[in-house]
Amino acid sequence: MKQVLKIFSLLLLLAFTAGKTSAQENRNDKFQKGVGLFISGNYDKAVEIWLEIYNTGYRSAELEYNIGNGYFKMKNIPGAILFYERAHLLKPSDEDINYNLQIARSLTVDRFIEIPEVFFVKWFRLTSLFLSTNAWAIISIIAFILCLVFLSVYLYSGRYKLKVLGFWLALFLIMVSALSFAFAESNRQQIHNSHEAVVFSPQLNGKSSPDESGTDLFVLHEGTKVKTVEKVGNWYEILLSDGNKGWVPDAGIRII
Repeated sequence: MKQVLKIFSLLLLLAFTAGKTSAQENRNDKFQKGVGLFISGNYDKAVEIWLEIYNTGYRSAELEYNIGNGYFKMKNIPGAILFYERAHLLKPSDEDINYNLQIARSLTVDRFIEIPEVFFVKWFRLTSLFLSTNAWAIISIIAFILCLVFLSVYLYSGRYKLKVLGFWLALFLIMVSALSFAFAESNRQQIHNSHEAVVFSPQLNGKSSPDESGTDLFVLHEGTKVKTVEKVGNWYEILLSDGNKGWVPDAGIRII
């Protein structure tokens, strides 16, 4: 009976691995087909194929960067900015992504005086993007386990020098664990629960309340990046980089 269960488990594993490999090969084939279409100048068809991959839930900086390039070639600036921003979240140090994002931003109409972000907040947010959520979580767990090991050395060792070494290493590792956990949470929030959005309407009025009867406070144009604060019905309260707030319909923006 045990032998049968082992064989059955092995067959399930092989089937799962084969299915995963097949899906990856199919995805790669479609991606390369999109590249060929892009090179030949068929940008709308290339973007259509790449979006099929994206809509399956697959995420990669390369895929999103190429979708952004496709939209840029199609002169769809808000679409280009949206996917360049998404690619930037996955690979913030990539020079090509950052360069193309800046080029696309330069073609937008709106210009705001930005309130500078506090240095250590900006550093913390950007640092958390250099590794994935899972990578930071693994570092946090390993550091915590090592902390327990050195804490045991501190508690149970009879040698003074080992006790001192164990204490300081345990203290250092618990701080590494806590910081890595904070980086993991920041990474997850920025990538999977982004509160930033891109305006897609050619012209969007910011209202004083979440309804059409609200007073117009400002006018935004397509491609402008905003931050969402809260949602009420079909309206988002947004925060501009200059500190102004207002309400806009959810159909006018796309979440990054």
